[in-house]
Amino acid sequence: MRTPNWTLLTDLYQLTMMQGYYKTGIAKQKVVFDLFYRTNPYNSSYAVTAGLQQAIEYIQNIHFGEEEITYLDSLQLFSDDFLEYLSEFRFTGDLYAIPEGTVVFPMEPLIRVQAPIIEAQFLETTLLNIINHQSLIATKASRVAWAAQKDGVMEFGLRRAQGPDAGTYGARAAVIGGCTGTSNLLTGQMFNVPVKGTHAHSWVMSFPDELTAFREYAKLFPDNCILLVDTYDTLRSGIPNAMKVFKEMKEKGIDSKLLGIRLDSGDLAYLSKKAREMLDQAGFPDVIISASGDLDEYSIQELKRQGSSISLWGVGTRLITSEDCPSFGGVYKLSAHINEDGSIIPKMKISDNPVKVTNPGIKKVFRIYDKKTGKIKADLIALEEETLDSSQTLTLFDPENTWKQMTLQPHTYEVRELLIPIFINGKNVYHSPNTMDIRTYCQQELSTLWDECRRFHKPHRMPVDLSEKLYNLRHSMIHKLSHKSKEPYKEFHI
Repeated sequence: MRTPNWTLLTDLYQLTMMQGYYKTGIAKQKVVFDLFYRTNPYNSSYAVTAGLQQAIEYIQNIHFGEEEITYLDSLQLFSDDFLEYLSEFRFTGDLYAIPEGTVVFPMEPLIRVQAPIIEAQFLETTLLNIINHQSLIATKASRVAWAAQKDGVMEFGLRRAQGPDAGTYGARAAVIGGCTGTSNLLTGQMFNVPVKGTHAHSWVMSFPDELTAFREYAKLFPDNCILLVDTYDTLRSGIPNAMKVFKEMKEKGIDSKLLGIRLDSGDLAYLSKKAREMLDQAGFPDVIISASGDLDEYSIQELKRQGSSISLWGVGTRLITSEDCPSFGGVYKLSAHINEDGSIIPKMKISDNPVKVTNPGIKKVFRIYDKKTGKIKADLIALEEETLDSSQTLTLFDPENTWKQMTLQPHTYEVRELLIPIFINGKNVYHSPNTMDIRTYCQQELSTLWDECRRFHKPHRMPVDLSEKLYNLRHSMIHKLSHKSKEPYKEFHI
């Protein structure tokens, strides 16, 4: 499938800044930008990163063609020589990223871009658009799948998604996060993920009666026959008619791979338990009960608590739109300049809002696991030149409350470096796994979280600490930058 040209999928100010870098002669100045997020979505203790494959495709296909140049020229903002420069524009830098499907935490770089400033600046908007959206949906899906326990979860929110791309790439992210498949055929075609579905109420209403509708559907799809039973009356009509059809199939010797009913309205806990009782008494203990209807992780968890007999969940609107958390909140910030001699000038943003103060320098992320359980103990953000060996005693401390410390003895923990090379000198050096393999990897990642981190109410927060070297750099720069201005602070009185 042809990859779209998303070159102009960006904010105008990226191009005006780029022209500024070009005109002032600093376009080739090498810099480092970090893409990270500040707070977990959904009041969760973690997130799942997703969207890297699309980010790679975007970077590979950046191209200011004749149509793009003509449009930019029509804005009467850009000089002829700058537009000529854009006609040959390509990404020539390095990009490191945490692989898709990885469990991640606030403030750690998900992507690190090292490139000439004119190139690194240009990537900002589109990278954020891709990573923010897919990471948001993947995280939501991981929560829904956790609530469903070992049951299957189908994503089918396309009709409620905020546009075709959100529906298609959102479905991909939902599968990465834990959904077993999607109703979206385009997602199935593009990413080779399972597509599944049943039928709508309109199918039942299109026939003279419910029983005829069920019989015709069973003839067409005997190996995947899930009947929607709540069009008229679930207990008096829908389930009895479904059981008649299942009995007829059995008498004809039809050995279906999948028989089931779907509930889409009413008291799902009560109806599912009654349905299970009716099906079992009629000799259909293997017929599954699926449910849909504005479900999310909270309603599924509550239905589980109430002992519902549902084993397949269809989740649409509240997943694909991330109804309770509309944005992921990722940001893209300059963290270093790199001189021609290779020396590094750390950069950081200072803010009156402490959470908006950034971490300076070129950084890496170490993940530290408990060797005995395989669970995550903490993440450590360190400077690029630092190393970490599990044969040494390691003391970690909270960067805000430094008296909170944890000491790990040698050989009681394992270390993994999260950021890996994706582009080197503009060339893609990473082969993105297929979506289902990323899903499997994500399930392994989620298993490294403690159960306390996955609860929905006041989950345990995973420590994300700074190395001592980075901590000292950060605080020395805060001191330096906060005292840089010679103008005294002015008091205002009301």
